[in-house]
Amino acid sequence: MARPLYSKRLSKELRDLAANPPEGVSVEDANDFKRWKLRICGAPGTLYEGEEFDLEFRFTPEYPLESPEVLFVQPRVPIHPQYIYSNGHICLNILYKDWSPVQTVAQVCLSIQSMLSSCTKKERPPDNDLYVKSAHASPKKTAWAFHDESV
Repeated sequence: MARPLYSKRLSKELRDLAANPPEGVSVEDANDFKRWKLRICGAPGTLYEGEEFDLEFRFTPEYPLESPEVLFVQPRVPIHPQYIYSNGHICLNILYKDWSPVQTVAQVCLSIQSMLSSCTKKERPPDNDLYVKSAHASPKKTAWAFHDESV
């Protein structure tokens, strides 16, 4: 029986990550095709320099046609004024409405590092408490509004 597309794709991505990881990205746990844990480091010269954060990627058999669920793992959730909530949910358009099957786990990590690198102040989003109180466990069940790409 042929392996599903997602297992072939994830096997290739894992090999690529092991052979040539992006700077500041490391695989912590990728024992199956359902969940991976990766660590990303804040880039030098940014507010997050020297800080490390854990990301959890959750895949369904529809990957890569469907985006993975990606969230920061507590307690290491970065403080970001617009895109990251204290429950680890990430408001990043490429994880939802702008997902493309050509994107990879490594590219998602680089996008998140870039988002962190462009941050100019560490504070929670103004609606953090309300969002966390009412949010579904899965960030993919949130109707995100993408309006300010400048933070």
